[in-house]
Amino acid sequence: MDISKILSDLKDERRNIDEAIAVLERLEGGRGRRRGRPPGWLNGVTAASAEGTGAPRRRGRPPGSKNKTKAE
Repeated sequence: MDISKILSDLKDERRNIDEAIAVLERLEGGRGRRRGRPPGWLNGVTAASAEGTGAPRRRGRPPGSKNKTKAE
């Protein structure tokens, strides 16, 4: 058993856990009366969770809407 290898692995694991705790604390602190665009660091978190949702949303007027443009 190599004690120094075990210690380095445990320190790496502690660093990962500290980073996860920091992210969760920032998410919790963001709750409340905040309105508007989400912060830039949150875009990576939400993009990873929404990756498998399907096709991207289409912009503009939906087909069959009442406000059609006049064709001349």
